[in-house]
Amino acid sequence: MNTRLFAALDVGSYEIVMKIVEFTNGTMKVVDCVRYRLDLGSYTYSTGKLPMDKVNELCSLLKKFADIMKSYHITEYKAYGTSAIRETRNTHILLDQIEQRTGIRIDVLSNSEQRFLNYKAAASVGREFTDTITKGTAIIDIGGGSIQISLFDNDRLNVTQNIKLGVMRLRESLNEFNVKSGQRKTILDEMIGTQLRIFDKLYLKNRKIRNLLIVDDYVSPIIDNRTRDSEKRGFVTAERFDAFFNRLAEMNPVDFSRKYSIPEENIPLVFVSAAIIRNAVTMTGAGNIWCPKSELTDGIAYEYAEQNMLISNEHNFEEDIVACAFNIAGRYMSDEDRSHTLERIATTIYDSMKSIHGMNDRDRLCLRLSTILHDCGKYISLYNLATCSYDIIMSTEIIGLSHKEREIVANVVKYTYLLGGSVTDIPRELGMDEDAYMRIVKLTAILRIANGLDKSRKKKFEGIKSELKNDRLVITVRTNEDISFERGIFVRRADFFEEVYNIRPEINHIARL
Repeated sequence: MNTRLFAALDVGSYEIVMKIVEFTNGTMKVVDCVRYRLDLGSYTYSTGKLPMDKVNELCSLLKKFADIMKSYHITEYKAYGTSAIRETRNTHILLDQIEQRTGIRIDVLSNSEQRFLNYKAAASVGREFTDTITKGTAIIDIGGGSIQISLFDNDRLNVTQNIKLGVMRLRESLNEFNVKSGQRKTILDEMIGTQLRIFDKLYLKNRKIRNLLIVDDYVSPIIDNRTRDSEKRGFVTAERFDAFFNRLAEMNPVDFSRKYSIPEENIPLVFVSAAIIRNAVTMTGAGNIWCPKSELTDGIAYEYAEQNMLISNEHNFEEDIVACAFNIAGRYMSDEDRSHTLERIATTIYDSMKSIHGMNDRDRLCLRLSTILHDCGKYISLYNLATCSYDIIMSTEIIGLSHKEREIVANVVKYTYLLGGSVTDIPRELGMDEDAYMRIVKLTAILRIANGLDKSRKKKFEGIKSELKNDRLVITVRTNEDISFERGIFVRRADFFEEVYNIRPEINHIARL
């Protein structure tokens, strides 16, 4: 029996959580879970930094986590910080202090990475996830600083948007406004409803949303416990949820705490999270709510298992990222057929060069996204296409991508159009490390060649093949059409490609029989 232990740590806005997970023969099981309440978000969101006593308390907790990992003989772990760490003004100094004092390295998730892991956490629950997202579903991921709304249909991600309506942020606003208990519901509905109506107008339109999948730390555990003995655990109708919310609004906090077995200090956050869900139900008209009681730590463990091939994966998460990119491109009136053509050409070239480019699957994904978003800037300006495309990509969240990966995609698109004939045309002063810089250079060389092969946008090639032959990259195209224009563009861009890879790209034209 092949068994492996792994620790997943979440340094969140209101709680610090560690799960010890065991992987055995394709299964994933939580064998231990430790959590401590530590309010970091209130300080970060209001002042932009953590006071020293909170840093000391955090380090003390992480030392205990490190001792627990040692007791399990765990050598592999992943620790992530979310918005409470991400939004501090001195993040790098804070992370260095923590690592020096505890030995635990914390990586900071971008919002899109965090939401993608929460999405994977829901997927880790099992078959119910796949069954649910095929039937018109909105995932409402409720965090401390913001919420993420993602719309699915037929097992594919269509839309995802982040809105600053997190439970900690809203609670701080209620405190700041000195809202009395009898006014909480009305004020929250106004704060939440205003933002959701904008989302509704821009993205819902005539969409039919049947299910809400809720990812949160406060309401989901209650719903899960209340439905423990039912056939569909974690599922509740919109009507039953509305009744639950009304009880929450009317009950004395002490009575509510006893009835639902939750700490009394958590009740304000439960109420805020429930108000967000209730407004989402009103916005979407969804009849069913699923609270799978999944957490970020589950997503961290699930991703680790994926990367190390410890579990089988029914859902293709990479295609969700691609679908999100196509949705963005469609918003800016890009030609989807042309993007598909460019993607096919670029990935064919990329795959034929695995032995020399030294890049990985994430780089291939970045190339695919660059082909999809390559001309989104035309919506704003045909003249400043490169700069406008860059600005759109950098201003638009792509779920599942890190900030660094988004920068790579944006720069590849930008320099596909701005380049002259030399690598020196891509400035070193991009604010990125050497590794990222080289990935931009390498992917740009491939996209420029691919873009040149379909410059006429007439999809002339019925087939394309790419093959390395000594010091040449032979790209064979099959068509009966005149490709003089494509050859001219190709020759102009071949010098840059040769400078990057030290091989010469060539076109081999074969007439179609």
